[in-house]
Amino acid sequence: MIVFCSESQYSFRPRIISLVLACLWVCLFHTRLFAATYESPTNGETKVRTVAVTETTEKITIDGVLDEAIWNEAPNIGELIQRQPDTGQAPSEKTEVILLRDSDKLYIGVMAYDSEPDKILGTNMARDIELRSEDSLEILLDTFRDQRNAYYFATTPAGAFVDGLVYGTNLLNLDWDAIWDVQTKRTELGWTAEIAIPFKSLSFRADQDVWGFNIGRKIYRKLEEDFWSSARLETEFLQVSEAGEISNMRGLNQGIGLDVRPFVASSWLHSKATGDDDFDFEPGLDIFYNITPSLKLTGTINTDFGETEVDARQINLTRFSLFFPEKRSFFLEDVGVFNFASAGPETFLGSPGSSADVFPFFSRRIGLLDGQEVPIDVGAKLTGKLGSTDIGFLGVRTGDTSFVEGKNFFVGRFKQNLFEQSYVGGIFTDGDPASGQSSKTYGADVSLASSNFLGNQRNFIFNAYGLKSENDGASGDDLSYGFSAHYPNEIWEGLVVYREIQKNFDPGVGFVQRNNVRMYRVGGGYNPRPRDFLNIEKMLHDVSYTRFERLDNGLLESSELNISVIDWHFRSGDGLHVVDYFSGVEQLFEPFEISPGVVLPVGKYETDRYNVLFFTASKRRLSGFVSVSWGDFWTGSANEVRAKITYKIPPWFTFTTDVDQTSAKLPEGNFTARILSSTLDFAVSPRLTFSNLIQYDNRSRKMGWQSRMRWTLNPGSELFVSFVQGWIRDPSSSLRFIAQDTKLATKFQYTFRF
Repeated sequence: MIVFCSESQYSFRPRIISLVLACLWVCLFHTRLFAATYESPTNGETKVRTVAVTETTEKITIDGVLDEAIWNEAPNIGELIQRQPDTGQAPSEKTEVILLRDSDKLYIGVMAYDSEPDKILGTNMARDIELRSEDSLEILLDTFRDQRNAYYFATTPAGAFVDGLVYGTNLLNLDWDAIWDVQTKRTELGWTAEIAIPFKSLSFRADQDVWGFNIGRKIYRKLEEDFWSSARLETEFLQVSEAGEISNMRGLNQGIGLDVRPFVASSWLHSKATGDDDFDFEPGLDIFYNITPSLKLTGTINTDFGETEVDARQINLTRFSLFFPEKRSFFLEDVGVFNFASAGPETFLGSPGSSADVFPFFSRRIGLLDGQEVPIDVGAKLTGKLGSTDIGFLGVRTGDTSFVEGKNFFVGRFKQNLFEQSYVGGIFTDGDPASGQSSKTYGADVSLASSNFLGNQRNFIFNAYGLKSENDGASGDDLSYGFSAHYPNEIWEGLVVYREIQKNFDPGVGFVQRNNVRMYRVGGGYNPRPRDFLNIEKMLHDVSYTRFERLDNGLLESSELNISVIDWHFRSGDGLHVVDYFSGVEQLFEPFEISPGVVLPVGKYETDRYNVLFFTASKRRLSGFVSVSWGDFWTGSANEVRAKITYKIPPWFTFTTDVDQTSAKLPEGNFTARILSSTLDFAVSPRLTFSNLIQYDNRSRKMGWQSRMRWTLNPGSELFVSFVQGWIRDPSSSLRFIAQDTKLATKFQYTFRF
């Protein structure tokens, strides 16, 4: 929902001044009370941990049992170190990690000791689960040792497959899937993991002996994190620049570097309106070829995306477009190279987004138009490294439909790496999904990052970008540019952002939430970790101010002040936000229909809102959160309630119910916006999972159900079956729903590796 703040950043109302003073008092109070709060070392260089991988010719069977002789003969990589709660200390539970390799695979064997094995948390076996409530092992592989991008692999005591790509500033995309294998076993001493990662699944330099590497273990019931490298509170696990090193990585075999993945997809669609049945059967092909070990060509023919999940439903109560993430595997391959420095102004802690995202390339604009699927006839992507330069080229041809003609799309991207963590880059895009339209976008960006800012072990990131679009029927005022400076550290955090988006700036295959604005954002946070006070693990306190001015007349369009007074996270895993405060102003220059039949007139609207949130630890079988917001809303008032309840029968069943409801009372009309959703996930094993999602929103009156099966016969070969049923609520009855279209789709793919 929308929250706003006062017109002038200098003329806050008395209640705002009181809250700001309260925040300052809280910060000073905490500074004095918790003088013993952990402080990271601020000077000196941290020695990079290194280890040589043991080469073996012994056959390794991936069964979770470390019973091959080489596991006992090879040295382990050394002790992990606590990141939290007792930073720099030995872990409360011992972890032994051994690295092996032959010419084809990297093997990782882990013995995770636990003095209370009955309390080990492994509650979910589904693919790419969130690890917030699990004991887990996480692995980073920076195969180019460029300190910017990495492959991510993780597992749990239940043997879940979790993999993704790390890029940018601690960004992780879990929708990317690799071909690899893992098996885990619980024992009376704890649990073991045996992992095999084929070199055919990775890109790397053939002549490079050293890779970046890190491994971390989470013991969730203790809120403990143990890292092999850089176990400091300022360092997140996804911070690739802080990884250690593994050596003896020459002489690896990628074969001829060719993966061929044929697939067959079929579907049956029953139209309720016409009573017709539509059957479709389509073969297709995906090809992955390593031209060199560091340069990959990806091709797709007659692409089908039947394996993707449906999007989570949202009701938009803002004037700006909603953002939905990419889930299609072809576009996710090497996604990091296409990341651009303008991709969303940075946020921190609990600060909200600014509704000023700028993406020069947003892959969901290809193959989707106004919610309808557009067939992709053929696509090709070339990604990888040439020396110290990252390159990415994408070309796609879409097919003809009844609502849009076939189109060509092209994206070119490069990043020249600088220093240890920085780069300068450029991008070019050509194409527009709309019928009869064409568009081109040009741009450049720079990112300067350091984890040793001013000689101290502190993080600092500076980003800047400039973009220009060329569109049919538009001339001039077609630029977007800006910069940001971010100081994201453990106790203190700061942020400054400036951004301008001109009225005719419109990247054809990109995404822009608003234009004709100039944005300013400043923010700061103080986040102490007290010792022995109310069992609190961390306190978060932050203030941010965001202001938008129109470019055509210089007037204020909107501004927002956000203050988090009390945000406490307890060592039990529970948390409490008390009276988060939002204040601002929104100025409408044209009428805005916020809900059907409810039209807000031109004018200025001042708003004060408050929020309270409580959540329970997700390690429990029954967990959840509830958030309540109240206060001004445009010309009247509104209350918002968000709640989520999760129940688990580990490791097979997870049931979740979500409610998000906004009830507004306005002179122009009252309305209630409500979204209800439930999921029921069942895992027979990590390789056979069933997911069910049912969603309803009262604006469209539509209810939808997707049931999806994913069966991994062996890594790289999978069967997907998806059933979708829709209903619409009868206007004459709140309990009666009328069936709509029904769809059953299947997809089977098999990978041949050469």
